Amino acid sequence: MNKNQLEELKHIDINTFQHDLISWFQAEQRDLPWRMDKDPYKVWVSEIMLQQTRVDTVIPYFNRFIEQFPTTKALAEAEEDKVLKAWEGLGYYSRARNLQSAVREVEEKYGGKVPDNQKEISSLKGIGPYTAGAILSIAYGIPEPAVDGNVMRVLSRILSIWEDIAKASSRKVFEEAVRKLISHENPSHFNQALMELGALICTPTSPKCLLCPVREHCHAFHAETQTELPIKTKNKKHRHVRIAAAVLTNEEGRILIHKRDDQGLLANLWEFPNAEILLPYEHEAKQLVEVVKQQFQAGVQVNEMIGQIEHVFSHLTWNINAYKGKLLTFDKETDHLKLVTLEEMEQYAFSVSHQKIFKQFMESMTDTLM
Repeated sequence: MNKNQLEELKHIDINTFQHDLISWFQAEQRDLPWRMDKDPYKVWVSEIMLQQTRVDTVIPYFNRFIEQFPTTKALAEAEEDKVLKAWEGLGYYSRARNLQSAVREVEEKYGGKVPDNQKEISSLKGIGPYTAGAILSIAYGIPEPAVDGNVMRVLSRILSIWEDIAKASSRKVFEEAVRKLISHENPSHFNQALMELGALICTPTSPKCLLCPVREHCHAFHAETQTELPIKTKNKKHRHVRIAAAVLTNEEGRILIHKRDDQGLLANLWEFPNAEILLPYEHEAKQLVEVVKQQFQAGVQVNEMIGQIEHVFSHLTWNINAYKGKLLTFDKETDHLKLVTLEEMEQYAFSVSHQKIFKQFMESMTDTLM
């Protein structure tokens, strides 16, 4: 922390700050399923799911996931396809793969007990400083900082920290601040309270300062700079990609699906044959036919368009034109290329964009029958 930030800490009565923050949390905290107990495995699953994902979205996924994989042993022994299917629709699927990989290490190396120290837990795949701090403080009551975007926003206002929170180096400033402020008697509720405050009160725009339990401690509130903080630079330029995809059926009505590579975006998820389209766009159906022929040794006929989908990632947007068509010739199935019935589709995990394509296909079939 720099000199100015240390000065702001001196102006805070830390004991009163802890009391005001924790008392508010204990009275106002949301009733969330992962708060039912302090099982470190459940805390771990919830924190991984909550990365880049809204709480309301996570709740049903968390409940189903824990019902299907109630212990580290159950998740470690599960087939990856089943784990991805349970994660289907949450996005950022590398989180699920890393979670299962790390849980397997916990089973093999630690006898199924989630590590309770910084060194061991941080060595697990997919666990960064924030997740490690969250598990250690919430499940084990260890006073470790758990600094995410919410916490950086809250503390940037309370302590008037003008560091760019988009820079990785700034995290150390906020972690050091939490180490000085955190309650050693109740680090679990302290860290959760900071997160909750950022989610409910100290929001990115229009913070509800008059409802804030710690506004008397907040430098930005008194200086009226709460809307200027935190400082955050914009991300790099967003890329747009045009894609054509097709639901292709053979004479028996079976559908051709393909499994993505085990590395990169949406790894190991299933999808319909598709291709990134290059100019001129008016020839996209022809381009798609050529790509399917080269990739899958299949002869296809692409028919009418059934819909358009825009799918936004953090760094790019897919603009997808979805078609339906016929599979005219096909060599053979492999582990990554299958012909499946409508009923068998339920067994495979698809990304959200390809779930939407399938929905459009089913709607087009219904329209045809009417």
